[in-house]
Amino acid sequence: MSDIGPRESRFGLENHGILHTGKVYWNLTTAQLYEAAVQRNEGLVAESGALVVETGKHTGRSPNDKFVVREPSSEEHVAWGKINVPIDSAMFDRLHSRVLAYLQAKDLFVQDLYVGAYPKYRMTVRFVNEKAWHDLFVRSLFLRPGAGELQDCVPDFTVIHAPHFHANTEIDGTRSDAFIIVHLGKKLIIIGGTAYAGEQKKSIFSVMNYLLPLKGVLSMHCSCNYSKEGEVALFFGLSGTGKTTLSADPERVLIGDDEHAWSDDGVFNIEGGCYAKVINLSQEAEPQIWAATRRFGSVLENVVIDPMTRDLDLDDDSLTENTRAAYPVKYIPGCDLTGVCGHPKDVVFLTADAFGVLPPVAKLSPEAAAYHFLTGYTARVAGTEAGVTEPAPTFSTCFGGPFMTLRPGVYAKLLSEKIARHGSNVWLINTGWSGGPATGAGKRMKIAYTRAMVHAALNGELDNVEYVEHPQFNLMMPTSCPGVPDEILNPRLTWEDKDAYDADAKKLAGMFVANFKQYHDEVSQAVIDAGPRA
Repeated sequence: MSDIGPRESRFGLENHGILHTGKVYWNLTTAQLYEAAVQRNEGLVAESGALVVETGKHTGRSPNDKFVVREPSSEEHVAWGKINVPIDSAMFDRLHSRVLAYLQAKDLFVQDLYVGAYPKYRMTVRFVNEKAWHDLFVRSLFLRPGAGELQDCVPDFTVIHAPHFHANTEIDGTRSDAFIIVHLGKKLIIIGGTAYAGEQKKSIFSVMNYLLPLKGVLSMHCSCNYSKEGEVALFFGLSGTGKTTLSADPERVLIGDDEHAWSDDGVFNIEGGCYAKVINLSQEAEPQIWAATRRFGSVLENVVIDPMTRDLDLDDDSLTENTRAAYPVKYIPGCDLTGVCGHPKDVVFLTADAFGVLPPVAKLSPEAAAYHFLTGYTARVAGTEAGVTEPAPTFSTCFGGPFMTLRPGVYAKLLSEKIARHGSNVWLINTGWSGGPATGAGKRMKIAYTRAMVHAALNGELDNVEYVEHPQFNLMMPTSCPGVPDEILNPRLTWEDKDAYDADAKKLAGMFVANFKQYHDEVSQAVIDAGPRA
């Protein structure tokens, strides 16, 4: 084999069992990876500078194809079940050997990168990719070591991504030809059968969600920014709730948009880049993210591009609604490149309630914070499937259920302890529908109103206003907020049919209560009582 680029680490691919005759491209720069991707017909360069790629059959994560190897060193800690599906070591070893054999004659692209901005908890990860654009993706998303930092490095974890290798379900024990398998004992992840780059990002997040809490550090699916006075805010939320949008605030300093950790020393970014959903992205409403999609070094997944003019169409969902942009965090003006900040003054839980019954802003007690953190609620809009006529609730533990490797109570306990220790305020912000459900008379909350509510909460403008209690959801709602009409703050007042509101609110409250029963053995009665009244 021949090496191209600065190998730096003396720990070569032969140590991973990769002994092949192809070329190995080590730690190529962004420009070099652009050239390689274009030469290999992996993507097109947009007129504005970004690299545009298609991921083929898989345009999002494949949660049913994710497995964790059941092995002695981690078995007692992992929360086995629908999220962390076990696969035995022998099956993993057999599939791993077949992947290595497949890679024998391939050209490979390797990036050695850091995960975790705070050196005390930093991990070195080696990414071995079959495609150049996947190497560019991880180079944009994770932290780049300085020159000479990795000469004697043995990677803490390795990710091998072979998108064109397809598993055989009969002999490999997988559910389809795609697979994402984490072996915590061998510190190895193998991915195949899917070109969706987000699998690399989220598999590493799953690993950090295993390692960090065992050290007393809370790993979090959240964005983070701070004010000019240094007051830190966290934004938890599932896809589509506004986590990336609301953290990219020109009046505040961005730490990161998706994955962070809260240690005894403060908050730090797990990554070095952003991975934003960009369907229908508006230059007016989200100028910073929109500008990042026009930068050299950004990777746009499944965004439609005119092959002649190379112009982008961010409104076209013909490939998928899950169009994505991956870019370094430095592309957001005024960001903090250290990726490290203090303890949060405010914690914000974001939900997009398609039922239209939750208040747009509410202040949570410590017990209510634990309840809503474990619940992790948002709702999908109905109408995507035949016969579906109402919104569908989504409950995702800790606002990141698919990536949580340990038992939910571990994360909830850490969050409660840290909120209590640092006196953090906790808010629930509904970025979803008002005046009715998404399938009826409801309208999506104006982003200008949501931003006004967030600013008021973070700036202390909601500290001394009057609050009223929501009768079913047990939430404290402010009766006034600067920049927001008073009638919007109480969701029942926005519905023309008040009886219909009461019925839908009762229905959703019942769903909350039914879902939370799974956590009764992990929390106190005070936390249970802080939830909705069925």
